[in-house]
Amino acid sequence: MWIERGITLVCHALLEVGSTPAVESATAGLKWLQPLQILDVAGDWTARRPNVRPGGWAFQYANPHYPDLDDTAVVVMAMDRAQELLGSKQFQPAIERGREWVCGLQSHNGGWGAFDADNNYLYLNNIPFSDHGALLDPPTEDVTGRCVSMLAQLGERAETNPDLDSALDYLGRTQLADGSWYGRWGMNYIYGTWSVLCSLNAAGLDPASPTMRKAVDWLSAIQNADGGWGEDGTSYKLDYDGYQQSPSTASQTAWALIGLMAAGAARHPTVARGIDFLLRMQGPDGLWAEERYTATGFPRVFFLRYHGYAKFFPLWALARYRNLLDGRSIKFGM
Repeated sequence: MWIERGITLVCHALLEVGSTPAVESATAGLKWLQPLQILDVAGDWTARRPNVRPGGWAFQYANPHYPDLDDTAVVVMAMDRAQELLGSKQFQPAIERGREWVCGLQSHNGGWGAFDADNNYLYLNNIPFSDHGALLDPPTEDVTGRCVSMLAQLGERAETNPDLDSALDYLGRTQLADGSWYGRWGMNYIYGTWSVLCSLNAAGLDPASPTMRKAVDWLSAIQNADGGWGEDGTSYKLDYDGYQQSPSTASQTAWALIGLMAAGAARHPTVARGIDFLLRMQGPDGLWAEERYTATGFPRVFFLRYHGYAKFFPLWALARYRNLLDGRSIKFGM
């Protein structure tokens, strides 16, 4: 079901590895994705944005009426990164059209939802047929972080781009007192915090800023004794009052590590312990086992286990760690 999203995230991990075979494989994946960009179907999102041209990618292999902003931003960033490595502009038309669609779907509060703009009439969640509480698609921190990352990676800066400035203001307002951010589509505050930290780094926020430091402190404080990170579905409860310990998983550990490294903490002892956890948990086949659910369908209703998450996210984190220790900077949005 999530083939386009999976391929794109694999491409990011391979581009982070950076070897010739890895880059060639990532480029082949992106070439496969390019013609799947939705350019000719005006989906349901046109009810709010009738003058925006289509240009997104769908989460699924074929769902042209419902492209999503998160995956579109991730595809654009991967194509932009591949172009830089290849010294070409082969993906530029797709990048520009995807960027246009993402910018056109920004909500008035500065954030982005997954499929629509300004879809935030939360009272509708209280009527009986929608009592699962997820009828709507309001802007969320994780998706907004991804869209900010895309704009920043493409060269935009808050000083000259009002849309980016508004989005960064939204992220500043939504940081919780403990330093974390909510994650709608991945579980949960670890996922949201990873997404936002990557975006703030791409946008040029000083790692020494209070916003960054609070997030680093939170991730450090919730690290498990085994060196990993974990969070489960109880974090979506309506009376959430702070992180509750959960067993470590490979994918959530990778998110925490990439977030910490984006915040300038690559040489922090917390990161070293997390890297050690991934190395110790790697199986003889080179992959990581993960039985727990780390993705979100409807909060408090059902959750998902994407089997690829435990394969490419740890690889991505390990490659990022190696690159930073080798002196290479993180200049990409993810």
